[in-house]
Amino acid sequence: MKRTTFSTGLAPVATAAVVMGVCCAGRRAFADDTAAPRPRINYDLYDQGRYVYERNCILCHGEKGDGNGEMAKDLVPKPRSFREGWFKFRSTPYDKLPIEDDLRHTITGGLSGTAMGMFTGLSARDVTAVIEYVKIFSRRWRKEENYGAAVALPDPPAWLRDAESSSTHAAAGNVLFSTICVTCHGLKADGNGPAAPELKDGWGLPVKPADLREPHLRCGDDPADIFRILSTGMSGTPMVSFAATHTEEQRWDIVAYILSLRAQPSLTLGASPARNAPPPKAAP
Repeated sequence: MKRTTFSTGLAPVATAAVVMGVCCAGRRAFADDTAAPRPRINYDLYDQGRYVYERNCILCHGEKGDGNGEMAKDLVPKPRSFREGWFKFRSTPYDKLPIEDDLRHTITGGLSGTAMGMFTGLSARDVTAVIEYVKIFSRRWRKEENYGAAVALPDPPAWLRDAESSSTHAAAGNVLFSTICVTCHGLKADGNGPAAPELKDGWGLPVKPADLREPHLRCGDDPADIFRILSTGMSGTPMVSFAATHTEEQRWDIVAYILSLRAQPSLTLGASPARNAPPPKAAP
């Protein structure tokens, strides 16, 4: 799917503050977010955030932030509702609120396969302001227990860069995938597992498991992005975290298997920026 880059002068078919983005740079990253932030909303940015939201986000996410904007009825997947405070793509533990960099990455990097484009025309202050504005839609941002520090994730193992070793680990990952993933994702990893037709998300809407053969995934295209999803899960969906049930090595084996299934990424298809790289540079 070709990605569209939006500027502040357009009324886009996507939103400036969606679900989540994820900044994933292994144990090296997450800047100053090593500790869980205290619940605080910066109301000084309210007016600016509202202005940015109404110019860029309201058509999809709606005036009330409930995902029922004017264009929402024609979009698949449906725009995120911010009312419940659930964000799929985070660097924090399952069911915890994202850190600001997670949301910033989604806004500037977009989400592959959705109407959420890349809002690189927004200034850094505009992005910060709209993040603060989105927080007013859910009470979860006001409660300290909903905050969590970014999860420290390991760097990809060296064997991923070796074709023979990666193939060996992918074979082990295939066995694990057949045990824990096929019910939803299917034997072919095409998202058509036996449970798929009945799956619903936290909003009560049908949710289709990802086709893991696609060259671009919404979580990001890097091995670290897939590992992060296996480790943190996706809040508001049936995709839970496997950090407590499977070792790091087992999760990397599954990553190797998924990578072995995917078509080669194309630079012309509009992949989301790598999660272990700086987000696209916003306007000054």
